[in-house]
Amino acid sequence: MSPARHDTDGTVVGRLAALADHTRGVGLADELRKDVARRVLDLLGNSVAAQGQPSAHAVTAVARDWAGAPRATGIGAGARFPAATAALVNGTLAHSMDSDDTHLPSVLHPSASVLPAALAVGEATGASGAAVLDAAGVGIEITVRLGMGGYDEELGNSEFFERGLHATSICGAVGSAAAAAMLYGLDVDGIADAMGIAASFGAGLLEANRTGGTVKRAHCGWAAHSGVTSAEFAKHGLTGPPTVIEGRFGFLHAFCGDRGDVDQVLDRLGEHWELPGIFFKPYPCNHFTHAGIDAARALVSEGLDPAEIVAIELGVPKPVLRTIAEPSAAKAAPESGYHAAFSGPFTVARALLGGSGLGVGHADFTDAAARDPRTLALASLVTSHGDDRCDQLYPHQFPAVLRVRTRDGRAHEARVDHNRGGPANPLSDKELIQKFDLNIAGRLAPEVARAVADSALALPSAPTLDDLMSRVRG
Repeated sequence: MSPARHDTDGTVVGRLAALADHTRGVGLADELRKDVARRVLDLLGNSVAAQGQPSAHAVTAVARDWAGAPRATGIGAGARFPAATAALVNGTLAHSMDSDDTHLPSVLHPSASVLPAALAVGEATGASGAAVLDAAGVGIEITVRLGMGGYDEELGNSEFFERGLHATSICGAVGSAAAAAMLYGLDVDGIADAMGIAASFGAGLLEANRTGGTVKRAHCGWAAHSGVTSAEFAKHGLTGPPTVIEGRFGFLHAFCGDRGDVDQVLDRLGEHWELPGIFFKPYPCNHFTHAGIDAARALVSEGLDPAEIVAIELGVPKPVLRTIAEPSAAKAAPESGYHAAFSGPFTVARALLGGSGLGVGHADFTDAAARDPRTLALASLVTSHGDDRCDQLYPHQFPAVLRVRTRDGRAHEARVDHNRGGPANPLSDKELIQKFDLNIAGRLAPEVARAVADSALALPSAPTLDDLMSRVRG
């Protein structure tokens, strides 16, 4: 006897599932499908760039030990795995270089969990490119809406973040489950069950941002894995609670307490899409550092000579200080290239010295770069503080102001209010392809790279994912 189904009509998870089921039937608007295809291209480049990282080695080794039916590609692994296992590998890769997209003001990275889940199940089931984009688009939308449920306007910050919780992986598990359930063909109740199950699996702590450890790189992989697994559980009859989001012991209250806001999750659901406003990251480092990088680049473009600098002040939103400025000694002299990607002083110093890529790139976050004497000397001159104007814009933007004093006594200032890669300062297709090319340089042959880029952007009309995924399998 199969378990009784719970009535989800009118509940939050029921309304989210109804959106998923409706979108699967009618499809996303063309501009939204194109937006998701751009995110697939971005994710593939970020994932290829992560080959060789400790997180990639660790998670791929575990995936090989697990074995199972070869149904979906592990990027760069030269192998196919069960769908949930491939999602684990690819989600870990997608988040490993800190170059994945960001939604504001929820301050989470939705694509790095949801896209690996959708790509894995889409490949395993032979779904069309359009179907995968539709499922991924809905999963991303659900992820960021759950993140907004934890955003407190009065606090000016995410309650998840205030509690040290990684909203990206916690909300991403639920969004990934919705995407996977859509592609597995579950009905509206099954989609709701998949999300209800995944809500028990979402996890992630942010302490690694402050003091080190590489586990955070696996958060999105585990969220993607949890989402696919939850959809598979639902497919075989496991059910989730109908009030899993809004209930007394549900998602929002468990993670955000009394500050959880269910109205933000449902606000204009199906009418307004958060998806197109999600920020692409031009630089492979913590997003809080980006405006400081751009401010440094602006000063250099005006003729500032780094050799003449005697003092640097970095102003950012006050909540950001905990991530990129504290502990101050560790941020001024990061212990590794990975830690350097979460340092305001280090990233400003690299940008002042010229950086690489689109401003700063992967070469700026190697362990050797983290020991570079010129960089460390400049980073030691940086003092960080909370800036009132930045506080007013945060977390709808991650702004910064950089003030530099030179030997001749002159003061130089650059303020960046709108992050590069967001709606007010977008990356074009050409710039996104340039970022992709920088990510895969030396890892894919030029002709393969061009084919991957073309295939990703052509996903709206692709009959399956086979052509695209075979090119990044390695």
